[in-house]
Amino acid sequence: MAAPESECGGSDGYRDLRGVRVDLDTGAARAGGGGGFAVSFWLYLSVSARPSSVILHQITAGDDTKLPFLALGEGNKLLLFPLMRLHREAPAPASSYPWTDTTNLSSTSVCPLEKWFHIGCEVTENVMRLHVDGFLTAEAPLCSLFDEPDSQDDSNQISLVGNDGKLEGYIYNIEVSYVLGAIKEQYTKNPPFKLSIDYSCSDGIEEGDDGIWSIVGGKASCRRNFILEVVLTNAFGEPVKDKEVVSSLVYADDGTVVAKSRDDSEPPLLITCEGLEYAAISRPLPIIRGRALFKLKISQLSSKCDNKLFRIKFSTLHMQRYSFLEAYSKPIRCISRSRTVRPLGPTKRASSATANEIDMLSNGQGFVSTDKVNSRGHSVCLHTPMFPKIEDGMVEVVEAHKIVSQNKNARKVVVSKEAQNVIGTDSSTSNYDSFDSGSSWSGSEGDDGIETFSDAVVFRYCLDSTYDRSKFLRGASLTVNKDDLVKLADRVSLYSGCSHHRNQILMSKRLLREGADTWNMISKNNERALWSSAIPEIITKFTNIAHSVRRGLSEQDLEVLRGIAGCGEDIGRDEFDRLWCWLYPVAVSLSRERIKKLWDCTAPRWIEGLITTEEAESALRSSRELLKEAGTFVLRFPITRSWPHPDAGSLVVTYIGSDSSIHHRLLSLDSSDASAEKLQDLLLQEPELSQLGRVDRVSITIRR
Repeated sequence: MAAPESECGGSDGYRDLRGVRVDLDTGAARAGGGGGFAVSFWLYLSVSARPSSVILHQITAGDDTKLPFLALGEGNKLLLFPLMRLHREAPAPASSYPWTDTTNLSSTSVCPLEKWFHIGCEVTENVMRLHVDGFLTAEAPLCSLFDEPDSQDDSNQISLVGNDGKLEGYIYNIEVSYVLGAIKEQYTKNPPFKLSIDYSCSDGIEEGDDGIWSIVGGKASCRRNFILEVVLTNAFGEPVKDKEVVSSLVYADDGTVVAKSRDDSEPPLLITCEGLEYAAISRPLPIIRGRALFKLKISQLSSKCDNKLFRIKFSTLHMQRYSFLEAYSKPIRCISRSRTVRPLGPTKRASSATANEIDMLSNGQGFVSTDKVNSRGHSVCLHTPMFPKIEDGMVEVVEAHKIVSQNKNARKVVVSKEAQNVIGTDSSTSNYDSFDSGSSWSGSEGDDGIETFSDAVVFRYCLDSTYDRSKFLRGASLTVNKDDLVKLADRVSLYSGCSHHRNQILMSKRLLREGADTWNMISKNNERALWSSAIPEIITKFTNIAHSVRRGLSEQDLEVLRGIAGCGEDIGRDEFDRLWCWLYPVAVSLSRERIKKLWDCTAPRWIEGLITTEEAESALRSSRELLKEAGTFVLRFPITRSWPHPDAGSLVVTYIGSDSSIHHRLLSLDSSDASAEKLQDLLLQEPELSQLGRVDRVSITIRR
């Protein structure tokens, strides 16, 4: 085997396309007896790739003429050309795009961009073959050259070289073999990596119609957490481990790092780990089961940087810098909270409530319930809000006394001066921290005439991120009674139009209490505990909550939980909380009799174990390229939905649609008989699946 040479590349096997050079000995193809050689490699092309782009040229020693060997033709399809000094059909020096007058082999599919794919070229004296991702896509018979022997020593030497800089791309693990038939084997071993962002897991981010994110940042009292999750997988979609990823804040226009301002002692981007904040650039996170979850805050405002937009840049550590090992978020405009006092009208965002309200807003300010709040919902009358006036350090709604005199059930609005921002002002998420055991308010029965949760607080909850809802419920569940939580759950479900919020609020007390108890048993009052010692307690708690004795957690399930927690050989409280906030809603869902039947049934297996999206998609493939029959599905719990997300504990059906592609759809089991015998009818209620006319029962074993 000839060793490929490269003028630009690292010891990790990745090569910049512009510096690739591989020497070939065409004499092996002239040896007769079926001899030949094969060239195989992984290829990654940037979005700059266009039809007419030559990926690899072929040259001979002492001749500066470059002829195409591998190029992009019309429709971005791969073209493979015969070799000079070996085939009569080799391209002439004057040949050019679109090469319609030149013999070539064309792939049947479009060449993917910004994605790794494998190319294999087999060359003999009379035939050439093109393989893409291990499959033969083109083959052509050729005529051999029978010229007189050349006296030059390099007569059989041909070199393949990368383009001259007009095309940005990379090659990985290029191999030259003088044994044919090994393309498939070379394709399956040691695939390359790619880093990307899983936007389905993002939280705490508002996206405008122009695609620009708005994130609240600036001072510590104002900035808000937001969450992004990165995924490091190989070319087959399999998770990569034992790597680290670091985040940084860069300008969206040129990618330069945002520097710390002179009057600011804080770094532009902060990361939260173990409850503490660090400079993000100095705190890399380990990749566990192919994923890393970043909780970030931005301290630098766009207004202080000439109104420039930012991006979050993620990159791998201890590896050379390549574009495929970097991932950039969408453009970000970092803004501060407005402090202007203005009335809360029906067109204003109700997320403006401060969470440290001492006294509460009355229904008379703008929202009047015509019926008692209950789980079935009720009608709401929207009135014009009244403007506040400042008097003796308090904010009092004008004419509120008239409302009280006219309606005995009406409640007066009394808000402390420190909470004036509730009238139409966005407040810091950190204000939710005031809902702790030391708060001066409570949900006691004696507070007649004052609501435990104002409309403004309820609307704030509806519009906030999952992370901020979690902080709010952790504090509120300690101080309010069960009836008040029921009222909050009903009002959030009503105002948000999503009944799934209700279950997450109602389970908060028990979730937090049992989570604390479980952690105490695992940790034995230590800060960290061994993962191996945590497993028995986790299994026991899961079994007790799910009321499942026939099916517990397998080793594969525990590995998924370990990935959700983001822990290694030991686990801390923050990591356990991540695991628990995901597992508890799942266990509660399984405790419902109709879903429990599906979980316990293993022939067929209606619900797979705890699997990732990538594993579910892999299970629906007969091979890496071929999907199974349309209608085949896998039921799973989404690993990116944790309490108090409204979809936490819900089932997702991953299925092959009529368009021969994989789809993911949330499956609501609230109002249907979801026994194993009725699940087919339930799934057929989904529009995509009902069009197929059939749904298969499948039993799939996930291999790791």
